[in-house]
Amino acid sequence: MRALKKFRFFIHEFDHVRRKYLFSAAFSDAAIQEPTAIKDPVSSFPKATIEFHLQELLKKCAREKSSVEGKAFHGKIIQLGLQLDVWISNILINMYSKCGDVSCARQVFDEMSVRSLVSWNTMIGSYIQNKNEQDDALKLFVKMRRETNEFSEFTVSGVVCACSSNSAISECTQLHAFAVKTATISNVFVGTALLDVYGKNGLIEEACHIFRLLPEKTDITWSSMISGLVQNELHEEALAFFHKTQILGLENNQFSLSAVISACAGLTALIEGKQIHAIIAKIGFSTNMYISSSLIDMYAKCGIIVEAYSIFTDANEKNVVLWNAIISGFSRHACSTEAMILFEKMQQTGISPNEVTYISIMTACGHKGLIENGRRYFNQMEKEHNILPNIYHYSCMVDILSRGGKVNEAKALIDEMPFVASASMWGSILASCRSQQGNNIELAELAAARLFEIEPDNAGNHVLLSNTYAANKKWEEVAKTRMGLKESEAKKERGKSWIEVKAKVHTFMVGERSHCRIVEIYERLEDLLEEMKKKGGYGIGAEHDLHDLEDNRKRELLRHHSEKLAFTFGLMSLPNGVAIRIMKNLRICGDCHSFMKMASKITEREIVVRDTNRFHHFKDGFCSCAEFW
Repeated sequence: MRALKKFRFFIHEFDHVRRKYLFSAAFSDAAIQEPTAIKDPVSSFPKATIEFHLQELLKKCAREKSSVEGKAFHGKIIQLGLQLDVWISNILINMYSKCGDVSCARQVFDEMSVRSLVSWNTMIGSYIQNKNEQDDALKLFVKMRRETNEFSEFTVSGVVCACSSNSAISECTQLHAFAVKTATISNVFVGTALLDVYGKNGLIEEACHIFRLLPEKTDITWSSMISGLVQNELHEEALAFFHKTQILGLENNQFSLSAVISACAGLTALIEGKQIHAIIAKIGFSTNMYISSSLIDMYAKCGIIVEAYSIFTDANEKNVVLWNAIISGFSRHACSTEAMILFEKMQQTGISPNEVTYISIMTACGHKGLIENGRRYFNQMEKEHNILPNIYHYSCMVDILSRGGKVNEAKALIDEMPFVASASMWGSILASCRSQQGNNIELAELAAARLFEIEPDNAGNHVLLSNTYAANKKWEEVAKTRMGLKESEAKKERGKSWIEVKAKVHTFMVGERSHCRIVEIYERLEDLLEEMKKKGGYGIGAEHDLHDLEDNRKRELLRHHSEKLAFTFGLMSLPNGVAIRIMKNLRICGDCHSFMKMASKITEREIVVRDTNRFHHFKDGFCSCAEFW
């Protein structure tokens, strides 16, 4: 009890000193250098007691990020002549670092006559914690190596983390070599930091190599590896790693769960995504905003926008990432009105849109041909929110104009913008020239020429130009274009569709022959086509095939398109009332679009088709795209 009373008296006396400092200029840098002499009963305490309690009070300032009070105690330290104590100086550096005052932390560091390993590590850590100071962490490490031979695995792992933030691959590989030379490469902190940097910068093979060699792996090591695989679009491998963590009984964290949900989104693996969602709910991570945003993205990409919106509305707190996720989801499903309403609600809650928000809302306008709305958003970016349009915003605007039939205006925007036109811009113009038959052949040829330069290996550009000629009945040019494609090294991507049934993905190509139930599928499809012809007057439209062939041959090719086969298999395999969800690697053709509308009416099924551009929701004979796609 006596010790407790003594400590309370000590704090009371320090509060007395602190109040005097707060009402004086002693908190300025000059005051710290020359503190005012104050007759103070604290000085009567033994030096060891004073040092101990000062350390505790500085740690409290660090925890509470109280830089003003921390400076008051710093002034008292100088007054008492304790600034030369290495341990106290280290605590001061840490305190200033936690309070975000890196310059004061560096001032304390530079004034130390003797520095310990902790001093160097703490100062390097200070630079790493403050994102604008990452380069200084590398410079300080170089200075450390020149002045002392001391270092630890924490030093190396910390500096590697600085490389991660700056994408400094050259420096990272040098640190990798240093870790090998000093035998710290097997340390779990060093290894984890290195594989994290490699994964974030596209060097996933190097990341996997380090992972395999690590004798010890923590939860963070596994989550860093899963995140790296997802960032490099190796989604199946990421899921396999996650399943290993489950088998090993490792603890799940927000980073691994968010990453593996993103992997499910990339694979459109709805069943797998739902299972991981159940794990998230079970362990209590449902309220985490970053996990919630990943779940919203996953459900949106898997075609269940209603569930995505439900997760959004259930979130207690909503940051800009969460708002962007749901606006992007509605945009992907061409729910432009809903996206625009959310865009306004977002601002009403006090959250300002960022660059990503504007990309999503402009994309939503493009999917519905809302040219004037798109123009308004494009112009208000800089006027209202001080956001300079980047190349992605210009690309969205070009797409809006092109889809809306204003290809010449889109070309004019490309000519006047401060960026070199990207492949997506020229692709928007070329695709629109095909759908808008008439006087756009020259512009289509210009767009195609630019695309051949930018993407020489993309056969899809040759096909688009060929289809533009075909739509205008210029069969000689079609033949020349297709001959040019054969002579080039570009490879045409074959159209395919896939559907998930009972946790297994079934893939179909046009004219599929290898599926185990293909005979049944063709028989059921023929019955369905006959029923459609009788009930709805549907007939395969030869005009949707742009080959120079007889109409009967065109109809035969269209009859067995991959999405029709995938739908028929889903109809045979899924219970009544369950929506049929189909994914496709190319744009859905006009005939298949008509087929899906009629099929949804006759079979009384909701059909969701995701192609390269967007989602199409077919129900009761109608499509959510309202024929604008």
